[in-house]
Amino acid sequence: MKEEILMNIDNPRQLEQLYRVDKQSFRQTFTTLYPNIKDKALAAFWHERLSFTRQDVLFGNRKELALVIIAAILAGLVAKLPAIFSLKEDVFYQRNIGFIVFPLLSAYFAWKNRLSAMKSVGITSTILFGVLFINAFPNKATSDTLLLSCAFLLLFLWAILGFAFVGGKQNDHEKRLSFLRYNGDLVVMTTLILIAGGIMSAITVGLFGLIGLKIEKIYFSYVGIFGLAAAPIVGTYLTQNNPHLVGKVSPVIAKIFSPLVLLMLVVYLVAMVYSGKDPYNDREFLMIFNALLVGVMAIIFFSVAGTSATTRNPAQIWILFLLSTVTIIVNGIALSAILFRISSLGITPNRAAVLGSNVIILVNLFLVTATLFKAVTNKDALKSVGRSISSYLPVYVVWAIIVTFIFPLVFGFK
Repeated sequence: MKEEILMNIDNPRQLEQLYRVDKQSFRQTFTTLYPNIKDKALAAFWHERLSFTRQDVLFGNRKELALVIIAAILAGLVAKLPAIFSLKEDVFYQRNIGFIVFPLLSAYFAWKNRLSAMKSVGITSTILFGVLFINAFPNKATSDTLLLSCAFLLLFLWAILGFAFVGGKQNDHEKRLSFLRYNGDLVVMTTLILIAGGIMSAITVGLFGLIGLKIEKIYFSYVGIFGLAAAPIVGTYLTQNNPHLVGKVSPVIAKIFSPLVLLMLVVYLVAMVYSGKDPYNDREFLMIFNALLVGVMAIIFFSVAGTSATTRNPAQIWILFLLSTVTIIVNGIALSAILFRISSLGITPNRAAVLGSNVIILVNLFLVTATLFKAVTNKDALKSVGRSISSYLPVYVVWAIIVTFIFPLVFGFK
């Protein structure tokens, strides 16, 4: 890095590229070199840029703040619809929990990205179709297709949010990776907001209890629900206006948990052999096994999104490569188990959905693992790692549409 900076000290474009490749190393090396190159005009500019730190929290303009406040209130009102119209809470939340937040977040990004009227109408129409479809579903407590539609509907709504986030630019791979990073940042920020809200709620209820007023029920029925519904919206608002708040936290969390998850998976696979448990004959174990697979895939996704944007650390790439490899083994076991159950017990909506999901994830894992292997030996191949994920996201969206809207028709709403 030292030689590269000195060679390009008069080339602003090359310096910018070096900075974006590895910001931390660039900052440390440049700070060491600066006393010897401070007479250079471009060096003085970079010194000021790297020395600048912003400590304040920005809250955007008044219009954006007003929009977020309105969206937070609307989210709370949607969450309170069962109480307002005397609806069955279990039925309502099972089918509509995704509509509490996702449409409002989509509207926020549609406004922020100034989407055209046609694209905005398309987003609105698609969401309304989802609302009508899932609520027109026959009310059968034992319906597998209903449970599948409700679960995959969340992925469908997440895809609509992604479309609004990228500004309708479906083929922009960098925007797609930014969307994945936004999801990681949102999880961190929302968690912090909920922790702070939980502490405040405990203090409030406790203080009122000291003077003999029991406000738990009314507090959690209104303040609690509105707070839960508003948290992702407020979290989005803060992360978009203050990317420095958690922009460095998510990659660090990914770096810490990637090796830990890798170790956990290896130990888990060995323990599974000795425990006598297997997903071939135990349905609940297979479900947990697939949930584990989805969780690990999410960690790989967010880790790759953060890694491709901020670092070329060989150790981190090796960890992701090994994690992807071990996850392929986990996926292979889950896939063979579901094929065994289908051959033994026949096809059902659940088995068909799990089979399709495992096949899609397995193909994606092979693509990611192959590009990670190239990145281990060729730094220039690192960009293709992120592309292998971003370009494959539409496959998940198509599968979500099939399971949500086509499966109920194919299986007769059973």
